[in-house]
Amino acid sequence: MAYLAPIHRPSSVRHALRIRLLQPDAECLVVAKANRLEIYSQHDDGITLSYTKALYGKVTMLERLQFAQSPTEHLFVGTDRFMYFTLSWDSESQQLCTQKTYIDQSDKTSRDSQNQDRCHVDPTKQFMALQLYDGIVTIIPLIGKGKKKGPSEAFSLGEPVPTRIKEFFVRSSCFLYPTETDEPGPRLAILYEDNHQKVCLSIKRLEHSPGGAGDPGSAILADLTARDDLELGASNLIPVPAPAYGLLILTESTIAFIDDATGELTNKPLDEPAIFVTWAAIDAQRWLLADDYGRLFLLILVIGNHKAKTFEINMIGNTSRASVLVYLGNGLVFVGSHQGDSQVVRIHEGGIVIVQNLPNIAPILDFTVMDMGNRSGETHSNEYASGQARIVTGSGAFQDGSLRSIRSGVGMEEQGLLGEMNHISDLFSLTSSGGRAHSDILAASFVDETRVFRFSPEGEVEELEDFMGMSLFEGSLWLSNIAGNRLLQVTSSRVTILDLDSGMATAEWSAEDASPITVASANEEYLVISTGGSEAIIFDLSRDLHITARRAFSQERQISCMHVPKICPDICVVGFWQSASIAILSIRNLETLRKVVMSGDAVNVPRSVALTQLIVNEAPTLLVAMANGEIVTFSVSPTNFELGSRKATILGTQGATFKILPRDGELSNVFAICEHSSLIYGSEGRILYAAVTAEEASCVCPFDGDAYPGAIALATPKDLRIALVDTERTTHVQTLKVKAAVRRVAYSPKLKAFGIGTIYRELKTGYEMIQSHFKLADEVMFKELDSHTLYSDELVESCIRADLRDGSGELVERFVVGTAYMDLEGQDVVRGRIMVFAVTPERKLQVVSELATMGACRALDVIDGNIVAALVKTVIIYSLDAPNLTKLATYRTSTAPIALSISGSEIAIADLMKSVSIVTYTRPTHPGGSHSLVEVARHFQTAWATAVAHVDEHTWLESDAEGNLMVLKQNVAGVTADDRRRLEVVSEIRLGEMVNRIRTVEVEQSGTAVVVPKAFMATVDGSVYLFALITPAKQDLLMRLQQAVAARVQSPGNVPFNAYRAFKNSVREAEEPFRFVDGELIEKFLDCPATLQESICTELGLQEQADVEEMRTMVEGLRRIH
Repeated sequence: MAYLAPIHRPSSVRHALRIRLLQPDAECLVVAKANRLEIYSQHDDGITLSYTKALYGKVTMLERLQFAQSPTEHLFVGTDRFMYFTLSWDSESQQLCTQKTYIDQSDKTSRDSQNQDRCHVDPTKQFMALQLYDGIVTIIPLIGKGKKKGPSEAFSLGEPVPTRIKEFFVRSSCFLYPTETDEPGPRLAILYEDNHQKVCLSIKRLEHSPGGAGDPGSAILADLTARDDLELGASNLIPVPAPAYGLLILTESTIAFIDDATGELTNKPLDEPAIFVTWAAIDAQRWLLADDYGRLFLLILVIGNHKAKTFEINMIGNTSRASVLVYLGNGLVFVGSHQGDSQVVRIHEGGIVIVQNLPNIAPILDFTVMDMGNRSGETHSNEYASGQARIVTGSGAFQDGSLRSIRSGVGMEEQGLLGEMNHISDLFSLTSSGGRAHSDILAASFVDETRVFRFSPEGEVEELEDFMGMSLFEGSLWLSNIAGNRLLQVTSSRVTILDLDSGMATAEWSAEDASPITVASANEEYLVISTGGSEAIIFDLSRDLHITARRAFSQERQISCMHVPKICPDICVVGFWQSASIAILSIRNLETLRKVVMSGDAVNVPRSVALTQLIVNEAPTLLVAMANGEIVTFSVSPTNFELGSRKATILGTQGATFKILPRDGELSNVFAICEHSSLIYGSEGRILYAAVTAEEASCVCPFDGDAYPGAIALATPKDLRIALVDTERTTHVQTLKVKAAVRRVAYSPKLKAFGIGTIYRELKTGYEMIQSHFKLADEVMFKELDSHTLYSDELVESCIRADLRDGSGELVERFVVGTAYMDLEGQDVVRGRIMVFAVTPERKLQVVSELATMGACRALDVIDGNIVAALVKTVIIYSLDAPNLTKLATYRTSTAPIALSISGSEIAIADLMKSVSIVTYTRPTHPGGSHSLVEVARHFQTAWATAVAHVDEHTWLESDAEGNLMVLKQNVAGVTADDRRRLEVVSEIRLGEMVNRIRTVEVEQSGTAVVVPKAFMATVDGSVYLFALITPAKQDLLMRLQQAVAARVQSPGNVPFNAYRAFKNSVREAEEPFRFVDGELIEKFLDCPATLQESICTELGLQEQADVEEMRTMVEGLRRIH
């Protein structure tokens, strides 16, 4: 039973448009990223994300529709399952709502379009044309409310009518603008390639007859004109409106214009060839064109006497390689890219300037897991979270290629370093006068001293030798500004109130028996301290340390921690050592109001407590950090201080320390300091935990200074710094621009370096030049250390880091690279090389072995210190006997092996067409014996495999080129030999994105884990997914929960979940996912109202309120995993 959850959302942009969707008088930008829609609002400096929504389907078409009675435009969406629907914006709920429920246009008897799916709306707004299959155009009438239209037909679409055309290999198409003398019926222009490889243009007129009740009517595309005198490189059609009226044709070497009135063809040669990929209209005479090399052109049509006289084309700048262009107005252009960062550029007189970058890590060609949160070699029982892992991807293509480090969590941006300071125990932010709005004093407490730093409004720092009479020769337990322009200092020996005007002490207290002060906490009115760990004392700060209450506790109840909250000033929270309990005490008399035993284990005691408002319009939250790394939260009633909704989360193996960080309004976040520091915050009515990207934080405090608004001060065991911290979890990407396609990535923890195979493309005098390199890049600085140039036109196909046996039998670390190149002397036969690199002490690459192969080396791995190479139709094992590679064993595959996965002596081989086979490697049992590779199991179905990984005993995860995932298991307990050789499908789902690489991860399973993470997957659309196996005890529950949530949560277009996630390839189509749980759907349980959550739990047989809370806790735990 398998589980799937997204870590990084898709970032590739293939479709976008400008539309009046949110408001009648303002346009917004709608961007499609795989199965997500993002809506951006526009401003002078770029665009801002306003709304995002997931769909049940990968978006393949977007169009804007305007109906007469609708104040705003509607959004037409088409998906990869040949479904379409329309959406509008509900201004009251601030959500997208479905206007037209999905229509399924799938046709198993037709051939999918060999090019992209297309949709066009004719200029009269009466019809829409869809091109989903070769030789078929589907006509959809657009219905607006009229005299004969009922309310159900308002703002809707008519019945689709398919019509056949003789043009199959369509390159481009568009509706032409109607002229004043044009006959009725829209005209459709089609640019296509005929059976003789000639590029032709056909113009057809649509003749549509509406039908009656239950009859969709009929449509015919009648031929008007045709011509076959176009260049072979013709790729795009652009309709030209009034006054010129006509059609622009973009080719690789010319721009052609066909006059609508005369049919005359005018050509203008380009200064240099260009492969145009997309365009956008600025107005009736100007268009923006983008080519395959990231160049942006401006095309201007010169008009004279209402006719096109000539046209000019000029290159105006370079951008990412565009997939779609959208002109936003006022000189701003959105460049949506699949191969690089999407951008917003501004056109000015001298060219363009990039005003905004929208990061995109698609396509992910390869990736490696750099670390799992620096936990190697340790034994932990904490819950796994993908934010603890650092993933490095090879992203982008050619000039947009880069190496990217991805970590999900709360980002921290360093603003300044105060210097090296060892063993800071606590930090406090202060103001030098009561009237200051921002902090200007930072105090750092050490074991035996307190150091004070003053910040100027410009950010300059000065360490003070004395500050307002503070005691600087001992550590401080508490420092804060209090009312009356005063300062409160608590040390282990005394409590002091200082006057900020005079710098004199106005009140001081110390224990009569010289008992040390062990814990202190204060709000604006009261101070609570513990002396000797066994007595609590309350001071009234408004009355100069007047003791209002004191209470002695027995030796069995020594105080471990305490907190005086600001939001509930009438109480204080105290934790105890021996009883492992917490208590809420009255601030006036220290009477116990509530008490909770936290643990039955005397060693697992409370170490830190905090009470604050995390979630808007909810009860305050009490957080308790236990000694074993567990965080326990309670909701606290502000009236009677009842504790409820107890939940526990494991962050680490040691007790955390809490610091409250102010957020917007009355809300706060809590910074939990432990071996994996985390930010605890509220979002969408839930408490969330997110890993912080800071390393080795030992203490923090808020520091809202003039020069550093909203910052924090952070101490590590070695230094003190000022930083900005995010208020919630995001994905953080660090980029190394390579300007070449990073085809393969390998990581060496020992060398602290990456080995990357790159493919560089350059256009020189009209010729495309390709050059591959193998590069060594530093892990820390993310910069290139060395590079090895491969043959001209040789491509990097595979790259691994491996521990190989050298001639002496010892294991040595090496990088191994596999390549492919065309052997021009051997009648264009594809050849390859296997190269073994060592890294010298100077961090340079050195070739230690090289072997020419009879075919391309598509994949590499290592088994028992030997190299496993996947060549064309063959898998071969080589031993390294430097400088030679010696063949040990071979295995013949069905077609072409493209991926390998090794576990022990078993090798899983992903075949291009024939799915997965499993072979066993056997070493010779006696001197002189031979090595062998023997097939022991096979998946007998057809699948165009792209990646494979071993995820459990006799279990493998496979992805295919059509966006499906399959979990295969060998039936080792089969009755017959044929049964035991069969790989059975135990889980399958349609992901909707093609997976390029699967990397396994090793995570220790905790006893309470619901799922066990097994692998990361990266896709061509820039997504990173977590794959996990569900523990047997939770399999049935999660499957039934998925079914119940899917039945109640509607997606845009009302597309059924089962239809969206059902397995589908060219051979077989299922009705629903099989034994696969979609984590994104499961987590929607948390977004449901409480009554709906109870209804779902009732359907699952969980009747009690405690069961609902347990279900909510389980799903929240699943959410934290990724």
